[in-house]
Amino acid sequence: MIGITADNKLKRLIVVGDRVLIKPKDPSDRTNSGLYLPPTVQEKEQVQSGYVIKVGPGYPIPSPTEDEPWKESEEKVKYMPLQAQEGDIAIYLQRNAIELQYEGEPYVIVPQGSILMLERLEDL
Repeated sequence: MIGITADNKLKRLIVVGDRVLIKPKDPSDRTNSGLYLPPTVQEKEQVQSGYVIKVGPGYPIPSPTEDEPWKESEEKVKYMPLQAQEGDIAIYLQRNAIELQYEGEPYVIVPQGSILMLERLEDL
């Protein structure tokens, strides 16, 4: 498990909308029966897993319309939070993932809708 601490180097990153930043697990280079897999087969797997590092604020909720549209008000955007939380293990669809390197480490950004399942270490 990756330790997520307050002094994490990724605290400067801000994930927007319904996106989730995931640190992929190292794929196994062999099958359950012991056969070694070439890297091209590992990359073409449709479903991958990894650790949720950061999550976006969620889906924006439209503000209700007021009776007096000329009245100026400070619009604060409200969000419906995502199910994913930092520290979860996510199973996600590889085809919707955007791969990137940050400070030499591989990460992927996926939309919440591409996450098939979450494993949380604490009780729900």
